[in-house]
Amino acid sequence: MASKAEDREEALKIMRDYLKPGDTVYTILRHVSSSGMSRVIGTVIVEGAAAYDVTHLTSRILGWPIHRTHYGVTVGGTGMDMGFHVVYSLSRALWPDGHPCEDGRDRCPSNDHSNGERTYSRELFHRDGGYALRHRWL
Repeated sequence: MASKAEDREEALKIMRDYLKPGDTVYTILRHVSSSGMSRVIGTVIVEGAAAYDVTHLTSRILGWPIHRTHYGVTVGGTGMDMGFHVVYSLSRALWPDGHPCEDGRDRCPSNDHSNGERTYSRELFHRDGGYALRHRWL
């Protein structure tokens, strides 16, 4: 049986084959607890006309449990966009040391472009890997 670290590394490898910086990860709100303190969120990626549920890979990468009834990662907390939090956390896990700029402002999702960085070239490297992926709700 594979260790948790090996399982996570395998999931990271699979997810990096599917996702590149600038890609969009869609989230689906599946359940909100009665207290409002936690949510169950699914993750989906789209390639062409096909959509792939990557919730299980997201769970393995982040180490967050999958809810038994509502099938999504269980996320605790309030006061912010928790779907964005899931995608940011996933992106940060995929590119912990940052990511290269993807064709400047048009494709690159990094907030460096709106926070004063004026160099829009392929040589630009963003230090925060959390902004490598885009997020959209379904």
